[in-house]
Amino acid sequence: MPAMHFTVRWPDSSVDVCYSPSTVIEQHLEVGKEYSVEEFTALARRALQEASDRVALKFGYACSSALDQSGAIEQKAGSFLPDARPVRVEKIDALPPTL
Repeated sequence: MPAMHFTVRWPDSSVDVCYSPSTVIEQHLEVGKEYSVEEFTALARRALQEASDRVALKFGYACSSALDQSGAIEQKAGSFLPDARPVRVEKIDALPPTL
């Protein structure tokens, strides 16, 4: 299961490199697309839950890193007003496989 990094630019222009244990993130987020904070948070939450579920099916336990990443996104999103500038997905990259 290839892990991914996805880079997002928040309304305050800060940039976060986020982690997904699965390529499923590419089915929920599009590079170059802008999302409202609320929409981005919902899509990321759904994608990371699905990624964690895939890990659970394969290995028998949920992916705590995916769940932690979802929590970090939710926390950061909570610091913006509902009418904030959009979140932009800047990049989605596969991580090199580990041994």
